[in-house]
Amino acid sequence: MNAENDKPAITFDHGVLTISGTLTSATVETAEKKLSPYNCDDIEVIDGSGISSIDTSGAVFINSIAHETVRLRGFSENVQKLLALSKPAEKKEPEIPEKSRPMTLERFGGIVLREIEHITGVAILLSDILYWSIVGLYDRSQYRKGSFTEQAFHMGATALPIVGTILFLVGAISALQSADTLKSFGASIFVVDMLALGMAREMAPLMTAIIISGRSGSAIASEIATMKFTEELDAIKTMGLNPIRFIVVPKLWAMVVCLPLLSIMALGFGILGGFIVGITYIDLSPGTFINRLVVTLFFRDIITGLLKSVSYAVIITFVGTFRGLNFTGGAGGVGRATTMSVVTAIFAIIFADAIWSIILYF
Repeated sequence: MNAENDKPAITFDHGVLTISGTLTSATVETAEKKLSPYNCDDIEVIDGSGISSIDTSGAVFINSIAHETVRLRGFSENVQKLLALSKPAEKKEPEIPEKSRPMTLERFGGIVLREIEHITGVAILLSDILYWSIVGLYDRSQYRKGSFTEQAFHMGATALPIVGTILFLVGAISALQSADTLKSFGASIFVVDMLALGMAREMAPLMTAIIISGRSGSAIASEIATMKFTEELDAIKTMGLNPIRFIVVPKLWAMVVCLPLLSIMALGFGILGGFIVGITYIDLSPGTFINRLVVTLFFRDIITGLLKSVSYAVIITFVGTFRGLNFTGGAGGVGRATTMSVVTAIFAIIFADAIWSIILYF
């Protein structure tokens, strides 16, 4: 067989493409040139009865022009097998499994498990803080010298002006509102009773705790969240220190000491505000106001307010620490942790006040 007979011949007539001759790797390029004048989309049948020789390259050539609607005719069984082996695999889009909607029971179980995990984390952190706070009274090896004094100054001394001003105004407003009602009954003297008991038992410790939660509680959350973001907490652990003992415990003891003292100061400023209203608006003499105050206000009322203040101090420190340690994200996460610390602390303080009221006055 000469070289001329080895060249493939291609003819196209009424949708039938006839291929004859040799269709191998050496002649496929010639076949492609002869096929170029024709439109492959018009091919309906490919007749390969005249093909004398074919290899894998020839089979790939035929598969490239045999679209889905083309029929193959005249190919031997062996050639058909070769065409089938040379046919490119169909690309299938990866099947994306549909997300099955969880059943109601599954969703409920997930919520319960998350809440159990959340409550467990809260209990562990609270017990950890309380444990190291007690241990810290006897073992101060991991405390920075002067940290308690520094925290007490920032939480207590610097907060006194704002606490005193607000409680002075609260006391004056409380006395003014009470006097407006009691005057009609000729019982203006009882303004002192309402002011003294209300300020000692409720308003002084509650308002002081709310102010401190917004001032110092947010600072605790912000500081701890920032230290977590900048990996300072990890550095403290690397140095062999316990972050709870090193950072949180001094803040807790400073809060426990300062908040009751601020409540006592707040009580004094509140009564002072009511005293000014009493001698100016209600026309009570200073002696009458003081005598009534001594008769009405007992030591147990002051102790009640101090007990509440101690519990509020623990709540503020714990909430600030919890929100700071559980912060996520960057600078925005620090802001969210600070905001959530204030909101959660205020809610917890009011809830604790309700519990105290049930225990003491029910």
